[in-house]
Amino acid sequence: MTHSPFPGRRSLLRGTLAAPAALALPTALGTAPAFALPGRPRAGWGVQAGDVTCDSGLVWVRSDRPARMVVETSATDSFRTARRWRGPLLGPDSDFTGTTRLHGLPAGEQVHYRVLLADPDDPRRTGEPVTGTFRTAPARRRQDVRFVWSGDLAGQGWGINESIGGYRIFDAMAKLDPDFFLCSGDNIYADGAIAATQTLPDGGLYRNVTTEEKAHVAVTLDDFRGNFRYNLLDQALRRFNAQVPNVVQWDDHEVRNNWYPGEVIGSGTPYPAGTKLDDLALRSRRAFSEYFPVSTIGGRPDGRIYRVHHHGPLLDVFVLDMRTYRNANSPDDQTADPQGILGAEQLAWLKRELSRSRTVWKVVAADMPLGLVVPDGLEGKPHFEAVAQGDPGAPLGRELQIAELLRYIKHRRITGTVWLTADVHHTSAQHYDPSRAAFKDFEPFWEFVSGPLNAGAFPAGALDATFGPDRVFVKAPTASNVSPAEGYQFFGEVDIDGSSGELTVRLREYDGTVLFTRTLQPGRVGQ
Repeated sequence: MTHSPFPGRRSLLRGTLAAPAALALPTALGTAPAFALPGRPRAGWGVQAGDVTCDSGLVWVRSDRPARMVVETSATDSFRTARRWRGPLLGPDSDFTGTTRLHGLPAGEQVHYRVLLADPDDPRRTGEPVTGTFRTAPARRRQDVRFVWSGDLAGQGWGINESIGGYRIFDAMAKLDPDFFLCSGDNIYADGAIAATQTLPDGGLYRNVTTEEKAHVAVTLDDFRGNFRYNLLDQALRRFNAQVPNVVQWDDHEVRNNWYPGEVIGSGTPYPAGTKLDDLALRSRRAFSEYFPVSTIGGRPDGRIYRVHHHGPLLDVFVLDMRTYRNANSPDDQTADPQGILGAEQLAWLKRELSRSRTVWKVVAADMPLGLVVPDGLEGKPHFEAVAQGDPGAPLGRELQIAELLRYIKHRRITGTVWLTADVHHTSAQHYDPSRAAFKDFEPFWEFVSGPLNAGAFPAGALDATFGPDRVFVKAPTASNVSPAEGYQFFGEVDIDGSSGELTVRLREYDGTVLFTRTLQPGRVGQ
């Protein structure tokens, strides 16, 4: 199975990066822009597309001042014949960001777009256009599908290090020409400062690009906005965003490590005593809604993040939110748990949408793994952060909700389910089978783990035997918090062959090297 590189990619990237005014990123871009700036509006943070379907997509941009967003689309990068879309007025209420929805697009085709920013008082005064492209989802089953996934960006103080190519993993992912990128959460580390240098084990220095907002933990709305802007300083990420549309979810580090609704921070932390994490989550969610094009949010911080991404007859991606609706972290050994990690409403939605799906493959995008034990080590409490708690017996706590879902999939004979996740900062493949499990009322399935994109790498944790996982492959360091300069940065690739329907997963390193491959057959309830 191959994807031919789309026409005009070199000219696309020239158009994205060549405008000196648009991409000269001065230190002033680390803060909100002033109003009285000379010249024309600039789009120095690049462009993004998101939630692209067979006939629609979202396009994002940020201006350096008030501006009207205008998008033009074309079948070629020449833009000789273009369709124009009038977008929103960008202003301080949205941190000068905006998203325009495109509709009525041709299925399974390359769409070239360019974003112009116009002076609100004189529409003839426009800034240098910034270009991007994406491929719409296919309407026919026989057209192949490819996507990549990973998570965890700029964590543990390891930020943009230009001496190693910055966020170089994005260049390796771009070379595969994927239809989209599934980001499995921890897009920012709002709870982690980035200093100018960190000392490496050999005594050398890891040198970071720094900004004012990343010099401390995020508390204010401007702090959270600055965290999302920080990543867009990286050239590899901006190039990637201009070529590959995103499907984005969030997890704990968008707010604070291991946070849960209702949590209040005590003294002895970098945060003011009595800080309500629900307040921080509201600010982070607003910034998240401003800096990513997500269809269910639509620019509203109260919009939900969980959703189904429909990508033609071969694939539905069920994007979960395992953070917003969870119960408190605890020993997780309760014998009844209706809220669990998804919340009752999201679980009902997921079961309903899985039943309705008629695609060959149903990828469940979980921002946390199922069978890996992830302790919540904050304040020394023997609590747990993910689903598993290390008890190999019958389901307890949050496992009860997952058991209910797995039972539902089996008895409704829902075919083609595959679980993808990140969060744990290593890569692995787990096969779950009732013959090895304490809970047996489910069909076998695979869970694939990837990440980090650019963060500290950590050893693989223990597995919980409740659902019978077998770790078929793992690559992880033996030391904790290994820097991106030392490797151990990972992403995954999924290829679906349009002719056979086979789904192939490849776990890859930061440079694209394939570490592990598994091909799954279509039409099965379990495998």
